[in-house]
Amino acid sequence: MIAITGATGQLGRLVISILLESVPANELVAVVRTPDKAVDLAALGVQVRRGDYTLPDTLADALAGVDKLLLISSSEIGQRVAQHANAIAAAKSAGVQLLAYTSILHADSTPLGLGDEHRQTEALLAQSGLPFVLLRNGWYTENYAASIPAALQYGVLLGCASEGRIASAARADYGAAAAAVLLSQGQAGKIYELAGDASYTLSDFAAEIAKQSGKPVAYQDMPPADFAAALKHAGLPEGLADLLADSDAGASRGGLFDDSRTLSTLIGRPTTPMAEVIRKALAV
Repeated sequence: MIAITGATGQLGRLVISILLESVPANELVAVVRTPDKAVDLAALGVQVRRGDYTLPDTLADALAGVDKLLLISSSEIGQRVAQHANAIAAAKSAGVQLLAYTSILHADSTPLGLGDEHRQTEALLAQSGLPFVLLRNGWYTENYAASIPAALQYGVLLGCASEGRIASAARADYGAAAAAVLLSQGQAGKIYELAGDASYTLSDFAAEIAKQSGKPVAYQDMPPADFAAALKHAGLPEGLADLLADSDAGASRGGLFDDSRTLSTLIGRPTTPMAEVIRKALAV
């Protein structure tokens, strides 16, 4: 039996949809904080079990009988380590045979502040005695595509990544990678550095938006503090604004670049081009 935490999130749903192509629905467990949000998964025959990272007892019940677990990192930055520790402990108690964890690209050396909690979680896994595999996911292209409406409105794509090259991939690519690992044997101990086949700068990204939309869009690089301030002024919560500015600054130092093509090798096809993600975003 295969369980996926955060199963009603965007990545979790993608993984489940891919697994359903080759795994009977009743052999999949969707671990969710709010089962009411997974009615559609239950209708497909997927086992929906309540599991809250902050409530260890719910995790113990959710993971009963599970052989493989995809631990999708918590979205609650600042609380991730404690929450992941609960999930790891529950997995060990349940006798899980393989835990796959969605970490961050080059977690051991990334300049991104996001890396701290991922490094701590990887250390917990190493100490746990559980067989585990690390899916060190790079940036989702959709993270930048979310800025397209504002870029079109103002004719400017803001950032602080300078000329740092970003080897992002579509969320679906990372979902396919997770599914491939869960369906394969001999994965324990492996570390996958996952990123897109091609890289680009934010100037390139802005130029592609302009090309496809037919509207003028240019990239404006800013000091990280100014970029964070602009995001807060636009209405983003302080923590998220600071995180995005830190991530862009990390990109300027190579934190979102990798040219190993490990992701496309794992999923057996090229990763989704940046231009394709932009095309889909503009079509909405």
